[in-house]
Amino acid sequence: MNRLAPSLLLVAMFAPGAAAAEPSASNWPQFRGPGCRGIAPDDPRLPDRWTLTEGEPGYENIRWFKPLPGRGWSSPIVWGNRAWLTTAVAADELDAPRRGLYFGGNRTETPDTHMRWLVLCLDTTTGEIVWEQEVATGKAPEAIHLKNSYASETPVTDGKHVWACFGNVGLFCLDAATGETVWKRDFEPRVTRFGWGPAASPALHDGRLYVVRDSEETSTLTAFDSATGETVWEVERDEKSNWSSPFVWQNRLRTEIITPGSGLSRAYDLEGKLLYEFGGASTITIATPYAVDDLLYVSSGYVIGRQKPLWAIRPGAAGDITLGADETSNDAVAWSRPDIAPYNPTSLVYEGLLYVLTDRGIVSCFDAMTGAEVYDRQRLPEGRAFTASPWAVNDRIFCGNEYGETFVVRAGREFEILHVNRLTEDDMIMASPAIAGGRLLLRTSRGLFCIARPE
Repeated sequence: MNRLAPSLLLVAMFAPGAAAAEPSASNWPQFRGPGCRGIAPDDPRLPDRWTLTEGEPGYENIRWFKPLPGRGWSSPIVWGNRAWLTTAVAADELDAPRRGLYFGGNRTETPDTHMRWLVLCLDTTTGEIVWEQEVATGKAPEAIHLKNSYASETPVTDGKHVWACFGNVGLFCLDAATGETVWKRDFEPRVTRFGWGPAASPALHDGRLYVVRDSEETSTLTAFDSATGETVWEVERDEKSNWSSPFVWQNRLRTEIITPGSGLSRAYDLEGKLLYEFGGASTITIATPYAVDDLLYVSSGYVIGRQKPLWAIRPGAAGDITLGADETSNDAVAWSRPDIAPYNPTSLVYEGLLYVLTDRGIVSCFDAMTGAEVYDRQRLPEGRAFTASPWAVNDRIFCGNEYGETFVVRAGREFEILHVNRLTEDDMIMASPAIAGGRLLLRTSRGLFCIARPE
């Protein structure tokens, strides 16, 4: 195959096609894909090896690379042969994120720089930018953590429209084909704990967008009409800053809007009525909920906190379902474990097993239905730092770290590292990837990689 030039300019290998609604295997419409699970159907076109290292195998299974303007940790989303992502471009250079696990990333002073917030559409066959839309411009709204960005919220699409949220800037609806702005809602900035900035992505369900804005000032869950941007309803939450995205859980009994929180995790019905709530989380909550086989998985695992609980919850709960001090289950909670939850990465259920990847590169595995331990605390070599959530396909678990490395672990009841895929020393993986149409779209600090076997 053609090698990428040393400058990593785009290598176009296929002719572009028209965007269209395709089967779900070709769509990755939101953060972590269908059901927010991070799982893709088995596909022989998806490799488990890739590299940018010089020499053999050289640029293996890298279909194309596209440099991106600005900085953003939002994940790409995909519908058919189009991908969308967001970024924020600063007129003046911002502090660069540092790799690794550390404290001291807080920034108290808002940068005195002009910002441009962009939504980009790319052709997934070539990497060419189809359109670029500036949705907002102005001064940086607040300080953010060194590892955050001003474009960390992942957009969502139904193939016809793309909805992009920039947490302290606004919510925007764009025509997916042309990039034309259909409507927008401006947001007043809210102060987050430690000045870390927002990161929760929107959820789309049945003509409504659900947006959580938890802060030190006011915390809300808002339902917006996806066609017009009008507020359908809004509830205030007795909650402080959180960074977890809401999840719409369609179970066998009803549909619930799940909002994890460090104070209380809550479930609401489609009109904003509180269904149930539970406490016991760690002091910082980031991971996104998801459901498998009618069990809801919620976790909260601040890296230095004493409590790192993960819960598996049954449908139909009501009222306060908080576990007692010595309880691990009740009528609503199928099982829980108090000390296994990850911090930044979201856990993963694949083929009946629940995998937990911690920020320090520790992998544990549990039975997804019972919580029984399968294997405990296996270390990925060198540890490093993991922020992106793991993903799974073709009986492989993939764990990408902040050093551009992706560890490939065999799925199953025995821990086995198969190999490590490395990009260049300049690459930093903070965003979770998209997997659709036989392609892995992996965003790094330098741009977007398309990883696929040669045609």
